[in-house]
Amino acid sequence: MPLWQSLLIAVGTTLCVYTVSLLVLIRAGGRSDAAAVARFIPDCLVLFRRLLTDPRVPWIRKAALAATIAYLATPFDLVPDFIPLAGQLDDALIVALALRGLLRGAGDFVVRDHWPGPQQSLRVICGLA
Repeated sequence: MPLWQSLLIAVGTTLCVYTVSLLVLIRAGGRSDAAAVARFIPDCLVLFRRLLTDPRVPWIRKAALAATIAYLATPFDLVPDFIPLAGQLDDALIVALALRGLLRGAGDFVVRDHWPGPQQSLRVICGLA
């Protein structure tokens, strides 16, 4: 099977699982929770972009954040993503460590200033870090 077909299948499967998860949340009565989950990744991308341009963030924290983004964007992982749970867990741990360093180096007020999403999601981020 060509690489592009495998990639297309993986993207399609991920979107289906994501959609089903959102529908389950909506059905369970957590309409606001479902909206927060749906916006979490785009909100994190906006946060990272804003933090990379903020002069209050030390350059070493910006470098760690940029390295985290690069790691997540590359297809090579410490634990491959096709391994159930563990593949995504290493990505989540790296993001949590980068956010923890960012919160310690720049302060939580910087993250709060730039967070575009709901306060509930911000509490999750601060709790992870």
